[in-house]
Amino acid sequence: MRLVIIGGGILGTAHAWAAIGRGHEVVHLEREREARGATVRNFGLVWVSGRSAGELELTLRARELWGEIGGRVAGVGFRPAGSITLVRTPAELAVAEAAATGPTAQERGFTLLEPDRVRALNPALRGKYLAGLHCSADAAVESRQALPALRAHMAASGRYTFHDGTEARSVRDTGTGAVVLDDQARRHEADLVVHCPGAAHTGLTRELAGDLPVRRVRLQMMQTAPLDEPLTTAIADGDSFRYYPGYAGTAVDTLATEQSQTATAAEHRMQLLCVQRLHGGLTIGDTHEYTEPFAFDVDEAPYDHLTEVTEELLGRKLPRVVRRWAGVYSQSVDPAAVVTRVRPDTNVWVVTGPGGRGMTLGPAIGEQTADLIGL
Repeated sequence: MRLVIIGGGILGTAHAWAAIGRGHEVVHLEREREARGATVRNFGLVWVSGRSAGELELTLRARELWGEIGGRVAGVGFRPAGSITLVRTPAELAVAEAAATGPTAQERGFTLLEPDRVRALNPALRGKYLAGLHCSADAAVESRQALPALRAHMAASGRYTFHDGTEARSVRDTGTGAVVLDDQARRHEADLVVHCPGAAHTGLTRELAGDLPVRRVRLQMMQTAPLDEPLTTAIADGDSFRYYPGYAGTAVDTLATEQSQTATAAEHRMQLLCVQRLHGGLTIGDTHEYTEPFAFDVDEAPYDHLTEVTEELLGRKLPRVVRRWAGVYSQSVDPAAVVTRVRPDTNVWVVTGPGGRGMTLGPAIGEQTADLIGL
């Protein structure tokens, strides 16, 4: 079959990967010269630890697929580094204890570590904390490198064509297939069209599928100059328990009622996530903003909070911050929905709304869609 995939982010690329892997031909359109949305404005984390029980099977499949991809495409920078969520209060410790003894603890690779065992696993963590919840299943990829590397690998098949700087202007179902017209006056005939618009919910997306049950979420992040030692795992703080459904339960309820976040963290709905890039710098975030219109500038207070927390856990000053940015991703309104898939016509699909887990789940979502549409 011949597919036209619109959207060059992680979901569009993951759908192309699934199609190429099954022997099909793909023409891939991206309106920018390189994807610039949430796919490259994230941590690159393959995050098993916080996913809900209902999506754990899919998440573990995605983790397996990323491992396979990393073995075939070195440029994605896959590394099974795991993560440690560092807890600093008794209420946070109770959540970690519940997770480490919960029904899915073995599948997630959870182990609750005393501080000396945390430091043995990640010597850079010389700061203040009571314990660390280690998740051996978590991993990371290089978000700014992964998509070009995947495209180059697919192009070597001879069945993949990528058109950058190309906007799809219309999609017409023909009954036996579909036709896409782009802004370069090219006509692309296909058996199937898959539109993966990311957070672009208007324009062609609305023309094809109307108003989808999705919303946009804005976040702020930063990156430091290289740290002069390895951070051998990703790290998170106890505030992350509040935002990931995999930790839901009475211990999290108690945390929410008995332990307030700092004023800045509460205002910006913050958690700390931190991962070291291959070049040595630390990517650190993040915030959550749900009410549009979003500001065009970034707020300095969250960065101060992230710096303070990270330095407390590392027990040292951060390297200087070299980049700050904001990003917007698409999130399905239904919290139980991993992604929003709509079939507006016989041979046309729209897929969006993974809600900040596109990098984690991308390969499995692509595989799942391929099964659904009969590739």
